[in-house]
Amino acid sequence: MRLASCLLLAAAVSACPAPKSSETAPPMIRGESMPVGGMPPGSHAGAGPVFGGDKPSLPSATAVSATTPRVDELPPVFVDAAERLTAAALGRTRAWELLAVLSDTFGHRLSGSRSLEKAIDWTIAQMKRDGLDNPRREKVMVPHWVRGAERARVVAPIERDLVILGLGGTVGGKVRGEVAVVESLAEIVTRGAELRDKIVVVNQAMPRFDHARNETHYGDTVRIRGSGATEAAKVGARAVLVRSVTANSLRSPHTGALRYEDGVKKIPAAALTLEDAELLARLARRGKTTVELSLGAKTLPDSVSGNAIAELRGRELPDEIVVIGGHIDSWDVGDGSTDDGGGCMMAIEAAALLKELGLVPRRTIRVVLFTNEENGLRGAKAYHAAHGKEKHVAAIEADTGSGAPRGFGISGTPEQVAALQRFAPLFDGLGASVLEAGGGGADISPLTKDGVLSLGLHPDVSAYFDLHHSPADTFDKIDPDHLERNAAAMALMAFVLAER
Repeated sequence: MRLASCLLLAAAVSACPAPKSSETAPPMIRGESMPVGGMPPGSHAGAGPVFGGDKPSLPSATAVSATTPRVDELPPVFVDAAERLTAAALGRTRAWELLAVLSDTFGHRLSGSRSLEKAIDWTIAQMKRDGLDNPRREKVMVPHWVRGAERARVVAPIERDLVILGLGGTVGGKVRGEVAVVESLAEIVTRGAELRDKIVVVNQAMPRFDHARNETHYGDTVRIRGSGATEAAKVGARAVLVRSVTANSLRSPHTGALRYEDGVKKIPAAALTLEDAELLARLARRGKTTVELSLGAKTLPDSVSGNAIAELRGRELPDEIVVIGGHIDSWDVGDGSTDDGGGCMMAIEAAALLKELGLVPRRTIRVVLFTNEENGLRGAKAYHAAHGKEKHVAAIEADTGSGAPRGFGISGTPEQVAALQRFAPLFDGLGASVLEAGGGGADISPLTKDGVLSLGLHPDVSAYFDLHHSPADTFDKIDPDHLERNAAAMALMAFVLAER
């Protein structure tokens, strides 16, 4: 099938609703618009490998090279690969079926859990069944934080339970105290000693998704989660409750890692639902409000885990590597299908598609499912320590959900970005032809720092943070067509990078 025919067929298929589509969002409480500053448009907190490094930056501009050639002007080997991968993805649901097994069988995959280790073993076995080369586990020591029992309750002037999730890495403890509500980290500093012995509630709203700029506002909001406990402790607060980092809510709390600062007292920290954060703000405006908080969290000794790795060995330059992957761990709520089970299945399926179609490139494509992205980046650091001296020509990470395919963000020199943008027409049939500057991922960030050309697979993220780190991150939210086309786009980009 020629590429033009594939494009027409792809357009027809994409116009039909997929059996598991979640594009129509239910009514949700929405954050109010607020000034944004300090971070580039669309960027995340995950620009560097910090504790709970999270996600790559998301470019906002639709920047396609003015010199983009027509499809028939590109080398035939790439046109052929695009045609075959586009055709293979249409109607195929294998990635979705694999994700269902992963999610249903193992559930959440928090670092230190048995479910994570069993899931890693399963992915290695699956890559072996797919005929990939040298499927293996490479040992990584990971943090072992355990949530324990949690409860929060308003005890005055009314009595009402609050819906919370302890932030990843929080200390445990029981606290009863008066609530003090602030709207930003800066307000904690400004109010200073006034917050001593209080339970500080950080009620900073995350603005709704900006479709015009592809802006999530996550990077500007997530600081309250990462630094809220430390900033509150510096002024003598007893605990902190942070409004969940999401713009939409159906009373679902969103967890995620915090970052304690050395030399500052560690205080208990949890995320509130948007609804409960607003409740506490209203009550506190009327008068003294008292909350009881109990967190059973504890940190155990480091646990043995591993990165899951396999390869499609290159035919001419096998020692030159293109990495594709996501992170196999997740938070301990939901089943982690969106963050990042889908990304892992994209990488496994991408390699399997290339293998099935006989598209073996000049260089080796290496699948890496990184462990412990969520609360330590130990898998990323261990991979770099073991393989950083090898010749990596590029790396692709998928860790922004499984929405409708959109394209890739590219971190490299202007010349490298322009060189890849020439291939944009190849991705039209998959809906993934937006190739723009700025991208990558937390797990490949050590390679990026070494100067390796780094890409982030960027699907539609307009609903991503509705699910992110919450009990709502479950398999039923995944669209099989979106997942498969993202996998095929990753396969095609990996082939281009490994063949050219």
